[in-house]
Amino acid sequence: MEEIIRARGHEHVSAEHSSTFEITTDDFLTPAGDCILAIEADRAPADFDPDFVAACQDSGATITVTIEAGGYTESVTGRGDPDLEFTNERSAVGRTSEYVDDRTIVNDAEFAAEGFDRDLVAALADGAEVTVTISVE
Repeated sequence: MEEIIRARGHEHVSAEHSSTFEITTDDFLTPAGDCILAIEADRAPADFDPDFVAACQDSGATITVTIEAGGYTESVTGRGDPDLEFTNERSAVGRTSEYVDDRTIVNDAEFAAEGFDRDLVAALADGAEVTVTISVE
């Protein structure tokens, strides 16, 4: 099962955060948003199919987030959690920790924003169109 989000990069994408990465529906980004990879997302966790959400709420689920932009692709894998809500209407956040809030889409991710390929990050900073694919097994 998968959910797809379309978004775009922004000149302030720095991808320097060490514990999270984020995709937001917001249409702006300040330099302080060092976890944000893309803005103007066309969907948020609250829009996801209930069956997809239920699959992600299994603690044994493997969740993979794939970011494609500017000819570059990178995937990060983590796990599901029974406490995942998928109710936020603005942002989707991947975390390297076990912390869960209404924005969290994956826990125990292999890496956060700072771990993404720098060529991909450069494409995001150039404002590239972004496809985010979230899959669950």
